Amino acid sequence: MVYSAKINGEPTTFGTSGMLYQSNKLMYDRTTNSIWNQFTGEPVVGPLADSGIKLDFFPSVLTTWEEWLAEHPDTTVLDVDTGVYSPTVYAHEWEPHAIYFDYFSSPRTMFPVFNRDEALLPKETVIGVGINGDYKAYPVSAFADEPVINDVVGGQEIVIAGSSTWGTGRVYERGGRTFAEEGDGLRDSDGALWAISEDALTRADGAETLARIPTITSFWHGWFSFHPDTARYESS
Repeated sequence: MVYSAKINGEPTTFGTSGMLYQSNKLMYDRTTNSIWNQFTGEPVVGPLADSGIKLDFFPSVLTTWEEWLAEHPDTTVLDVDTGVYSPTVYAHEWEPHAIYFDYFSSPRTMFPVFNRDEALLPKETVIGVGINGDYKAYPVSAFADEPVINDVVGGQEIVIAGSSTWGTGRVYERGGRTFAEEGDGLRDSDGALWAISEDALTRADGAETLARIPTITSFWHGWFSFHPDTARYESS
């Protein structure tokens, strides 16, 4: 998940507090030292708690370097040579000496999670959508049979362009259309082709765009912990 680093329009920086809630990391801002829930983008302890402030939330995608580089060949990359720690500290998660190797290799959570639901495995990856106070989780595994999902959440028509291979899903407004997969893009119910980008769906003739909707890619236990009233997508 990606948030703005501005609080009431003023830039700040954030750090990790070392604390967890519902097995989810809590961060702090270096201006007020308030503790923030990274899952909701809201301050929960400290001077800003109960202030009603919520960090602006940006669309992001969890994918592979291979796919990202193919789609964005001019991308910049965060250098692991930070000058703080040796680059060898930042091991790939699948390497046995990586800090979280055991965690990602096990079906168990590291710390207690009290709000649980057995509909999915605790660490099944879902894409969580929240619109107008309604929440719905889409298992990434569903994209194997349905790479494009047309749905409605919170009264908003949405379309998800997904890939179970890359564990990727991008969610967009769909403006009353029904979409289907077409090559690297989508085709709508009127036959028009649309290109997929990080910001929007764009019709091939450039006449119209449909905005992307920010989402959270999470383990099922994390999404359910904070949204226990969530709906869950089930493949047809």
